[in-house]
Amino acid sequence: MTGEPQAFVDRLGAYDATARAAALTYLETASSPYLTDPARDYLDRGGKGLRPALCLATCEAFGGREQDALPSAAAIELLHTAFLVHDDVEDDSELRRGRPTLHRTVGRGLAVNAGDGLAVVALGALRDNDRRLGRRLAERVWAEFDFMARQTVEGQARELGWQRDVVLDLTPDDYLELVMQKTCWYTTILPLRVGALIGARGPVDTERLTRLGFTMGAAFQIRDDVLNLTGSPDVYGKESLGDLREGKRTLVVIHLLAAAGPADRRVVTRYLGMPQAERTDEATAEVLALMHRYGSIAFADHFGRGITGSAAEAFAEAFGEVPDSPARRFVEQMIGYMVDRDR
Repeated sequence: MTGEPQAFVDRLGAYDATARAAALTYLETASSPYLTDPARDYLDRGGKGLRPALCLATCEAFGGREQDALPSAAAIELLHTAFLVHDDVEDDSELRRGRPTLHRTVGRGLAVNAGDGLAVVALGALRDNDRRLGRRLAERVWAEFDFMARQTVEGQARELGWQRDVVLDLTPDDYLELVMQKTCWYTTILPLRVGALIGARGPVDTERLTRLGFTMGAAFQIRDDVLNLTGSPDVYGKESLGDLREGKRTLVVIHLLAAAGPADRRVVTRYLGMPQAERTDEATAEVLALMHRYGSIAFADHFGRGITGSAAEAFAEAFGEVPDSPARRFVEQMIGYMVDRDR
C-alpha cells in the first residue's frame, strides 16, 4: 500500500488484530488438530483485514462500541477465510499470502474440510449476537449474513461457469454484475450494513450503504485484477498471472477481447478455450503482451480509479449525517486504499 496516512495504517492493523484474535478464539471450540491446524493456517498468516475493519469502524462511526460488533467482525473474517480456502482449491492456486496454498500443504480433503469448519465456526460466532445485541437486532444481522452468503456463492458459480463454458461475449456491465455478487457483498456491503445496524441500534438507510459498498468493492476487485498481472509476488502474496492462467473473465480480459484485432482476438480466444493445464508460460506471456499492447491493463486501472469518484459521492450520502470521528475518517480513507494498495 502506498500513500496512506500512518494513522490509517495503524488503525487498520489494530482492527485486523482485534478481529483476527476473536476469530481464533472461536476456532478453539474445535478439538481435533486435523481441523484446527488447517483452519487457523491462513488466519495465522495475517492479511489486510479490511472486511472486519470496515464493520468495526462503521459501527463506531454510527455511535456503537467496537465490542458490540466484534462477533460479527470475527464471523466476517472466518467466512472470508473459508471462501479463500475453497477458492484456492477450485482454482488450484499455488500461493496465498506468500506461502503455498492450504490444499498443497495438507491435501485437498483436509483443506476442503477446514473451509467447511471455518464456515461452521462463523455461524457459531453469530450466535453471540443474541446476548450482545438482543434477539431482534441479532436476527437482522443474521439475515444480512444469509443474503450475503447466497450472493457470494452464486457469483462464484457464475465465474466458474463462464470459465467452463468458454463464455467470451461479455461487457464491463457483465463484469460489474459478477463483482457485485462475488466480491462486493462480502467484502464491503455486508461489513458496512452490519456495522451501521449495530452502531445505530435503530433505522439506517442500508441502500445508501449498499451503493457505497458496491463502488468500494468494485474498485477493490479491479485493483486485485491489475495487481495479479503487474504486482510483485513477494508483496502481492499470490502467484503472478494466476487469474490469467485460470481463464478468469477480468475487466482486463473483457477489454482485450473487445479491442483486439481479428488475429489477436483469435489468439486470446484459443488461449481461453484451452484446458488450464495446457496454458503454457509462453502462451500466457503472449496474451499478457497483447494486454499491454491494447492498453487493457491501463483501461482497467483507469476504470477502477474512476469508480472511486462515485464511491466518494456515495460516502457523502451514506455518512452525511454521521458526526466526524476517527472511525468515520477511517472509512472514508478506505476508498483511496482500494485502488492504491500494492497487496
